[in-house]
Amino acid sequence: MTLVQKLVGLLALAVMLVAGSGAVTWQVQDWRYDKQLAEQAGLHKDDLAAISNAAAAQVRADQDKRLALEQRLSTSEQTHYKELSDAQTHQARLRDRLATSDLRLSVLLDVADSAGGCSVPAGTGAGGVVHAARRAELDPAHAQRIVAITDAGDKGLIALAACQAFVRELVQ
Repeated sequence: MTLVQKLVGLLALAVMLVAGSGAVTWQVQDWRYDKQLAEQAGLHKDDLAAISNAAAAQVRADQDKRLALEQRLSTSEQTHYKELSDAQTHQARLRDRLATSDLRLSVLLDVADSAGGCSVPAGTGAGGVVHAARRAELDPAHAQRIVAITDAGDKGLIALAACQAFVRELVQ
């Protein structure tokens, strides 16, 4: 063998060793990279599962809050409806008693009034609570109007209380 052949053989051997070590190194790096990718994929999967569970828990909590609010509002609405119904029933009874003259509305007269020359007849209240006070009975039509005004006021107050309760429930 000549020196050139030996050098060519040696060079070929060196190229094969370099190529072989490069291939082995490449394969080892590929294994490491695959392992890192698998670990990252597993961590990403775990993170997504944790985020999904947290979001689902938040949705359940919000739904529970909404359901509780709806129940409180329903109870409040039923309470205010009952109050309104009771007030309307009371006002209807009062109007009926006024219409049948079962009940007469009267007002106290001011004894020290300077316009005391008014010829309003005093009521004959034998069963009255205020003794020795002069009273004047109201005309039934005026009494009906007063009852209607107080009925509207009662309805307004009940509606206002319902609105305030609704706002309080929403703010809580």
